[in-house]
Amino acid sequence: MNQRRSFLKSSAMLASVIGAPAVIKSAKAATVPGTAPPNERILRLYNTHTGESLRSIFWAEGQFIPEALQDINKLLRDHRNNKVSAIDPQLLVLLDRISAQYGSHPTLHVISGYRSPETNAKLHENTTGVAKHSLHMEGKAIDVRVPGQDLAKLHKIAMSQKAGGVGYYPDSQFVHMDVGRVRYW
Repeated sequence: MNQRRSFLKSSAMLASVIGAPAVIKSAKAATVPGTAPPNERILRLYNTHTGESLRSIFWAEGQFIPEALQDINKLLRDHRNNKVSAIDPQLLVLLDRISAQYGSHPTLHVISGYRSPETNAKLHENTTGVAKHSLHMEGKAIDVRVPGQDLAKLHKIAMSQKAGGVGYYPDSQFVHMDVGRVRYW
């Protein structure tokens, strides 16, 4: 397993250096291009505020990959002050399950991932719809959209998971998802 983890990490690093997506094939399972084998979980993320993107296998052979989680945490940082915090791995599993519903793990555009308490307080004071005790501050919430896909479809898929809260914001073109208690708005 250490060789596999080393291979995954090396492939991701090489891809980031040359600017190309890492193409990783599992020796255990043949896959359709763009999908992960059943023993892997994958995310493709694009941060709409920083312009950064990431393709990451964050779980393989029954374990989360710490290096991949660190990369995801950095991409989902509070873009207003660059504070990085741990994102709940269960949120990442939820995003993987949702993106798999599209068949090819499309790139999810991230509007908001982690929010520092300072940022959240400012947004709560100046914006409607921002909870005072938002789960974004705990790394348990994310706001996303799938470019070229119907936002209502994303909303429906997220609700079908029954994994936490789901908020629908068609005017702002995103769906909020969290791994708190199940609720919809």
